[in-house]
Amino acid sequence: MYNAVAGKPYRPYRRVPKRIIWVAIVLVVLLVAAAVAVRSSYYRSLQPVSSSQNVVLVTIKPGTSSDAIGEQLQESGLIRSSTMFQWYIRTENVRDRMQAGTYAFRPSMSVQEIVNELVEGSVKSDLVTILPGQRLDQIRQALINAGFRPDAVDTALQPSQYSGHVALVDKPANASLEGFLYPESYQKTANTAPNVIVSAALDQMAKHLTPGIRAAFTVQGLNVYQGITMASIIEKEVNNPTDSAKAAQVFLKRLRIDMPLGSDPTALYGAILDGQELKLTYQSPYNTHTNKGLTPTPISNVSKTSLEAVANPAQTGWLYFVAGDDGTTHFSNTIEEHEALTERYCKKLCSGN
Repeated sequence: MYNAVAGKPYRPYRRVPKRIIWVAIVLVVLLVAAAVAVRSSYYRSLQPVSSSQNVVLVTIKPGTSSDAIGEQLQESGLIRSSTMFQWYIRTENVRDRMQAGTYAFRPSMSVQEIVNELVEGSVKSDLVTILPGQRLDQIRQALINAGFRPDAVDTALQPSQYSGHVALVDKPANASLEGFLYPESYQKTANTAPNVIVSAALDQMAKHLTPGIRAAFTVQGLNVYQGITMASIIEKEVNNPTDSAKAAQVFLKRLRIDMPLGSDPTALYGAILDGQELKLTYQSPYNTHTNKGLTPTPISNVSKTSLEAVANPAQTGWLYFVAGDDGTTHFSNTIEEHEALTERYCKKLCSGN
Protein backbone atom coordinates (compact mmCIF):
# COMPACT_ATOMS: atom_id res chain seq x y z
CA MET A 1 0.00 0.00 0.00
CA TYR A 2 1.29 3.49 -0.86
CA ASN A 3 1.09 6.46 1.56
CA ALA A 4 0.19 9.39 -0.73
CA VAL A 5 0.85 12.03 1.96
CA ALA A 6 4.31 10.93 2.95
CA GLY A 7 5.22 9.61 -0.46
CA LYS A 8 6.45 6.39 1.12
CA PRO A 9 5.20 2.84 1.10
CA TYR A 10 2.69 2.28 3.87
CA ARG A 11 3.81 -0.02 6.64
CA PRO A 12 0.96 -1.14 8.81
CA TYR A 13 1.38 -0.69 12.62
CA ARG A 14 2.51 -3.87 14.31
CA ARG A 15 1.17 -4.42 17.77
CA VAL A 16 3.46 -5.86 20.45
CA PRO A 17 2.29 -9.36 21.30
CA LYS A 18 0.42 -9.53 24.59
CA ARG A 19 2.69 -12.36 25.71
CA ILE A 20 5.74 -10.08 25.60
CA ILE A 21 3.87 -7.34 27.44
CA TRP A 22 2.89 -9.76 30.19
CA VAL A 23 6.46 -11.09 30.46
CA ALA A 24 7.74 -7.53 30.84
CA ILE A 25 5.14 -6.76 33.49
CA VAL A 26 6.02 -9.92 35.41
CA LEU A 27 9.73 -9.08 35.26
CA VAL A 28 9.09 -5.57 36.56
CA VAL A 29 6.92 -6.94 39.37
CA LEU A 30 9.60 -9.50 40.29
CA LEU A 31 12.34 -6.87 40.30
CA VAL A 32 10.27 -4.57 42.51
CA ALA A 33 9.42 -7.44 44.83
CA ALA A 34 13.07 -8.45 45.04
CA ALA A 35 14.12 -4.89 45.81
CA VAL A 36 11.46 -4.65 48.52
CA ALA A 37 12.56 -7.99 49.97
CA VAL A 38 16.23 -7.00 50.03
CA ARG A 39 15.40 -3.65 51.59
CA SER A 40 13.18 -5.33 54.17
CA SER A 41 15.87 -7.91 54.96
CA TYR A 42 18.46 -5.15 55.31
CA TYR A 43 16.44 -3.12 57.80
CA ARG A 44 15.42 -6.26 59.69
CA SER A 45 19.08 -7.23 60.04
CA LEU A 46 19.81 -3.86 61.68
CA GLN A 47 17.34 -4.53 64.47
CA PRO A 48 18.41 -5.90 67.89
CA VAL A 49 19.06 -9.63 68.04
CA SER A 50 16.84 -9.95 71.11
CA SER A 51 15.50 -8.04 74.11
CA SER A 52 18.20 -9.46 76.38
CA GLN A 53 19.95 -6.93 78.61
CA ASN A 54 22.87 -9.23 79.36
CA VAL A 55 26.18 -7.44 78.92
CA VAL A 56 28.56 -8.92 76.35
CA LEU A 57 32.14 -7.66 76.49
CA VAL A 58 33.80 -7.31 73.10
CA THR A 59 37.46 -6.41 72.68
CA ILE A 60 38.46 -4.92 69.33
CA LYS A 61 42.17 -5.31 68.69
CA PRO A 62 43.99 -2.36 67.06
CA GLY A 63 44.23 -2.88 63.32
CA THR A 64 41.22 -5.22 63.17
CA SER A 65 39.51 -5.00 59.79
CA SER A 66 35.86 -4.01 59.52
CA ASP A 67 35.09 -7.49 58.15
CA ALA A 68 36.64 -9.09 61.22
CA ILE A 69 34.73 -6.72 63.53
CA GLY A 70 31.45 -7.73 61.88
CA GLU A 71 32.27 -11.43 62.22
CA GLN A 72 33.26 -10.94 65.85
CA LEU A 73 29.99 -9.16 66.64
CA GLN A 74 27.95 -11.86 64.91
CA GLU A 75 29.80 -14.67 66.70
CA SER A 76 29.15 -12.85 69.98
CA GLY A 77 25.42 -12.88 69.27
CA LEU A 78 25.17 -9.09 69.01
CA ILE A 79 24.19 -8.63 65.36
CA ARG A 80 22.16 -10.71 62.94
CA SER A 81 24.39 -10.52 59.89
CA SER A 82 28.00 -9.46 59.43
CA THR A 83 27.26 -8.90 55.73
CA MET A 84 24.48 -6.42 56.46
CA PHE A 85 26.74 -4.84 59.10
CA GLN A 86 29.25 -4.15 56.31
CA TRP A 87 26.53 -2.63 54.14
CA TYR A 88 25.53 -0.32 57.00
CA ILE A 89 29.01 0.98 57.84
CA ARG A 90 29.72 1.58 54.16
CA THR A 91 26.42 3.41 53.70
CA GLU A 92 27.14 5.54 56.76
CA ASN A 93 30.76 6.07 55.67
CA VAL A 94 32.14 4.99 59.06
CA ARG A 95 34.03 1.89 57.96
CA ASP A 96 37.43 3.38 58.88
CA ARG A 97 36.29 5.32 61.95
CA MET A 98 35.61 2.46 64.37
CA GLN A 99 38.00 2.43 67.33
CA ALA A 100 39.79 -0.34 69.21
CA GLY A 101 39.06 -1.12 72.85
CA THR A 102 36.74 -3.11 75.07
CA TYR A 103 33.03 -2.41 74.77
CA ALA A 104 30.04 -3.48 76.82
CA PHE A 105 27.27 -4.31 74.34
CA ARG A 106 23.86 -5.93 74.81
CA PRO A 107 21.84 -8.08 72.39
CA SER A 108 19.06 -5.50 72.75
CA MET A 109 21.16 -2.88 70.95
CA SER A 110 20.58 -2.14 67.27
CA VAL A 111 23.40 -2.10 64.74
CA GLN A 112 23.18 1.70 64.67
CA GLU A 113 23.68 1.88 68.45
CA ILE A 114 26.61 -0.55 68.36
CA VAL A 115 28.30 1.27 65.50
CA ASN A 116 27.80 4.63 67.21
CA GLU A 117 29.67 3.38 70.28
CA LEU A 118 32.45 1.93 68.13
CA VAL A 119 32.86 5.22 66.28
CA GLU A 120 32.75 7.30 69.46
CA GLY A 121 35.15 4.92 71.24
CA SER A 122 32.77 4.45 74.18
CA VAL A 123 34.94 1.84 75.88
CA LYS A 124 34.08 0.40 79.27
CA SER A 125 36.02 2.33 81.91
CA ASP A 126 35.93 -0.02 84.92
CA LEU A 127 37.82 -2.75 83.10
CA VAL A 128 41.48 -3.51 82.62
CA THR A 129 41.89 -4.76 79.07
CA ILE A 130 44.80 -6.86 77.91
CA LEU A 131 44.62 -6.83 74.14
CA PRO A 132 45.66 -9.77 71.93
CA GLY A 133 49.17 -9.63 70.54
CA GLN A 134 50.54 -7.42 73.32
CA ARG A 135 54.10 -7.72 74.57
CA LEU A 136 54.77 -7.83 78.30
CA ASP A 137 56.01 -4.22 78.30
CA GLN A 138 52.78 -3.14 76.63
CA ILE A 139 50.73 -5.02 79.22
CA ARG A 140 52.79 -3.32 81.94
CA GLN A 141 51.91 0.06 80.45
CA ALA A 142 48.23 -0.89 80.16
CA LEU A 143 48.16 -1.72 83.88
CA ILE A 144 49.84 1.59 84.73
CA ASN A 145 47.35 3.41 82.48
CA ALA A 146 44.57 1.69 84.41
CA GLY A 147 45.73 3.49 87.55
CA PHE A 148 48.11 1.01 89.17
CA ARG A 149 51.43 2.24 90.57
CA PRO A 150 54.46 1.32 88.41
CA ASP A 151 56.30 -0.35 91.30
CA ALA A 152 53.23 -2.42 92.17
CA VAL A 153 52.88 -3.45 88.53
CA ASP A 154 56.53 -4.47 88.32
CA THR A 155 56.10 -6.64 91.41
CA ALA A 156 52.89 -8.14 90.03
CA LEU A 157 54.68 -9.15 86.82
CA GLN A 158 57.30 -11.22 88.63
CA PRO A 159 56.71 -14.94 87.91
CA SER A 160 57.73 -15.82 91.46
CA GLN A 161 54.46 -14.28 92.64
CA TYR A 162 52.57 -17.17 91.01
CA SER A 163 54.74 -20.15 91.86
CA GLY A 164 52.83 -23.35 91.23
CA HIS A 165 50.16 -21.78 89.03
CA VAL A 166 48.91 -24.39 86.58
CA ALA A 167 49.36 -22.05 83.60
CA LEU A 168 53.08 -21.80 84.31
CA VAL A 169 54.05 -25.44 84.83
CA ASP A 170 55.63 -25.54 81.36
CA LYS A 171 57.42 -22.20 81.63
CA PRO A 172 61.23 -22.42 81.80
CA ALA A 173 62.53 -21.44 85.23
CA ASN A 174 64.17 -18.17 84.19
CA ALA A 175 61.54 -17.08 81.67
CA SER A 176 59.28 -14.08 82.22
CA LEU A 177 55.50 -14.03 81.93
CA GLU A 178 55.81 -13.12 78.23
CA GLY A 179 53.12 -15.02 76.35
CA PHE A 180 51.18 -16.20 79.43
CA LEU A 181 48.87 -13.27 80.19
CA TYR A 182 45.70 -14.11 78.31
CA PRO A 183 44.04 -11.24 76.38
CA GLU A 184 40.76 -10.42 78.04
CA SER A 185 38.97 -7.66 79.94
CA TYR A 186 39.16 -7.92 83.71
CA GLN A 187 36.93 -6.19 86.23
CA LYS A 188 38.63 -3.58 88.38
CA THR A 189 37.49 -1.75 91.50
CA ALA A 190 39.16 0.91 93.61
CA ASN A 191 40.60 -1.82 95.85
CA THR A 192 41.87 -4.16 93.13
CA ALA A 193 45.61 -4.82 93.18
CA PRO A 194 47.53 -5.43 89.92
CA ASN A 195 48.49 -8.96 90.95
CA VAL A 196 44.77 -9.79 90.99
CA ILE A 197 44.55 -8.85 87.32
CA VAL A 198 47.70 -10.80 86.46
CA SER A 199 46.44 -13.83 88.36
CA ALA A 200 43.10 -13.63 86.53
CA ALA A 201 44.95 -13.48 83.19
CA LEU A 202 46.94 -16.58 84.16
CA ASP A 203 43.70 -18.33 85.13
CA GLN A 204 42.31 -17.62 81.67
CA MET A 205 45.49 -18.89 80.05
CA ALA A 206 45.23 -22.12 82.03
CA LYS A 207 41.63 -22.46 80.90
CA HIS A 208 42.67 -22.30 77.25
CA LEU A 209 45.68 -24.59 77.62
CA THR A 210 43.38 -27.60 77.67
CA PRO A 211 44.63 -31.19 77.74
CA GLY A 212 43.54 -31.41 74.10
CA ILE A 213 45.63 -28.37 73.11
CA ARG A 214 48.65 -29.69 75.00
CA ALA A 215 48.34 -33.11 73.35
CA ALA A 216 47.93 -31.53 69.92
CA PHE A 217 51.13 -29.52 70.42
CA THR A 218 52.94 -32.80 71.02
CA VAL A 219 51.55 -34.22 67.79
CA GLN A 220 53.04 -31.20 65.98
CA GLY A 221 56.43 -31.93 67.54
CA LEU A 222 56.27 -29.06 70.04
CA ASN A 223 56.30 -28.90 73.80
CA VAL A 224 53.79 -26.55 75.46
CA TYR A 225 56.21 -23.61 75.74
CA GLN A 226 57.16 -24.00 72.08
CA GLY A 227 53.48 -24.19 71.15
CA ILE A 228 52.81 -20.91 72.97
CA THR A 229 55.85 -19.37 71.29
CA MET A 230 54.63 -20.41 67.86
CA ALA A 231 51.13 -19.13 68.68
CA SER A 232 52.60 -15.75 69.64
CA ILE A 233 54.31 -15.44 66.25
CA ILE A 234 51.05 -16.24 64.47
CA GLU A 235 49.24 -13.74 66.71
CA LYS A 236 51.53 -10.98 65.43
CA GLU A 237 51.63 -12.15 61.81
CA VAL A 238 47.95 -12.64 60.96
CA ASN A 239 45.20 -10.01 61.06
CA ASN A 240 42.30 -12.19 59.97
CA PRO A 241 41.65 -15.10 62.39
CA THR A 242 40.47 -17.25 59.49
CA ASP A 243 44.04 -17.27 58.18
CA SER A 244 45.67 -18.37 61.44
CA ALA A 245 45.54 -22.11 60.78
CA LYS A 246 47.04 -21.64 57.31
CA ALA A 247 49.85 -19.50 58.71
CA ALA A 248 50.49 -22.16 61.35
CA GLN A 249 50.77 -24.77 58.59
CA VAL A 250 53.40 -22.65 56.83
CA PHE A 251 55.54 -22.16 59.94
CA LEU A 252 55.27 -25.78 61.07
CA LYS A 253 56.26 -26.94 57.60
CA ARG A 254 59.26 -24.63 57.66
CA LEU A 255 60.30 -26.03 61.03
CA ARG A 256 60.10 -29.58 59.71
CA ILE A 257 62.27 -28.84 56.67
CA ASP A 258 64.75 -26.77 58.70
CA MET A 259 63.88 -23.55 56.86
CA PRO A 260 63.98 -20.16 58.67
CA LEU A 261 60.53 -18.97 59.70
CA GLY A 262 61.25 -15.56 58.17
CA SER A 263 58.84 -13.70 60.44
CA ASP A 264 59.16 -9.90 60.48
CA PRO A 265 57.57 -9.46 63.96
CA THR A 266 60.25 -11.68 65.49
CA ALA A 267 63.04 -9.49 64.12
CA LEU A 268 61.30 -6.35 65.38
CA TYR A 269 60.72 -7.91 68.81
CA GLY A 270 64.46 -8.48 69.19
CA ALA A 271 65.14 -4.84 68.37
CA ILE A 272 62.48 -3.65 70.83
CA LEU A 273 63.86 -5.92 73.55
CA ASP A 274 67.32 -4.40 73.11
CA GLY A 275 66.04 -0.84 72.77
CA GLN A 276 67.33 -0.55 69.22
CA GLU A 277 65.96 0.97 66.02
CA LEU A 278 63.22 -1.10 64.46
CA LYS A 279 64.92 -2.80 61.55
CA LEU A 280 64.30 -6.22 60.06
CA THR A 281 68.06 -6.54 59.67
CA TYR A 282 68.73 -6.11 63.40
CA GLN A 283 70.64 -9.16 64.56
CA SER A 284 69.38 -10.90 67.69
CA PRO A 285 68.41 -14.45 68.69
CA TYR A 286 64.83 -13.45 67.83
CA ASN A 287 65.46 -12.68 64.16
CA THR A 288 63.98 -15.67 62.34
CA HIS A 289 65.15 -14.34 59.00
CA THR A 290 68.71 -15.23 59.97
CA ASN A 291 68.16 -17.84 62.70
CA LYS A 292 66.46 -21.16 62.18
CA GLY A 293 63.89 -22.53 64.60
CA LEU A 294 61.62 -20.80 67.06
CA THR A 295 62.42 -17.65 69.01
CA PRO A 296 63.85 -18.15 72.53
CA THR A 297 60.57 -16.99 74.11
CA PRO A 298 57.09 -15.94 73.00
CA ILE A 299 56.99 -12.48 71.42
CA SER A 300 53.50 -11.51 72.67
CA ASN A 301 50.50 -12.93 74.43
CA VAL A 302 48.23 -15.32 72.54
CA SER A 303 44.54 -15.80 71.84
CA LYS A 304 42.44 -18.93 71.65
CA THR A 305 42.49 -18.68 67.85
CA SER A 306 46.29 -18.77 67.66
CA LEU A 307 46.60 -21.61 70.16
CA GLU A 308 44.09 -23.68 68.22
CA ALA A 309 45.81 -22.83 64.93
CA VAL A 310 49.08 -24.33 66.16
CA ALA A 311 47.29 -27.34 67.61
CA ASN A 312 45.27 -27.90 64.45
CA PRO A 313 47.02 -26.34 61.44
CA ALA A 314 45.29 -26.21 58.06
CA GLN A 315 45.68 -29.20 55.77
CA THR A 316 47.37 -27.18 53.06
CA GLY A 317 50.81 -27.18 51.53
CA TRP A 318 51.76 -23.51 51.47
CA LEU A 319 55.36 -22.51 52.09
CA TYR A 320 55.03 -18.70 51.91
CA PHE A 321 52.57 -15.98 52.86
CA VAL A 322 52.49 -12.21 53.00
CA ALA A 323 50.10 -9.90 54.85
CA GLY A 324 48.84 -7.29 52.42
CA ASP A 325 48.31 -3.62 53.16
CA ASP A 326 44.55 -4.27 53.31
CA GLY A 327 44.93 -6.90 56.04
CA THR A 328 44.42 -9.84 53.69
CA THR A 329 46.94 -12.67 53.91
CA HIS A 330 48.13 -14.09 50.58
CA PHE A 331 49.56 -17.63 50.49
CA SER A 332 51.77 -19.24 47.85
CA ASN A 333 53.86 -22.32 47.11
CA THR A 334 56.98 -20.88 45.47
CA ILE A 335 59.31 -17.97 46.08
CA GLU A 336 58.39 -16.56 42.65
CA GLU A 337 54.69 -16.53 43.51
CA HIS A 338 55.46 -15.06 46.91
CA GLU A 339 57.54 -12.22 45.48
CA ALA A 340 54.83 -11.41 42.93
CA LEU A 341 52.15 -11.28 45.65
CA THR A 342 54.40 -9.15 47.85
CA GLU A 343 55.00 -6.70 45.02
CA ARG A 344 51.30 -6.49 44.26
CA TYR A 345 49.71 -6.39 47.71
CA CYS A 346 52.34 -5.30 50.24
CA LYS A 347 53.69 -1.91 49.24
CA LYS A 348 53.46 -0.07 52.58
CA LEU A 349 53.94 -2.83 55.14
CA CYS A 350 56.83 -4.37 53.25
CA SER A 351 58.72 -1.17 52.64
CA GLY A 352 60.49 -1.12 56.01
CA ASN A 353 64.20 -1.57 56.53
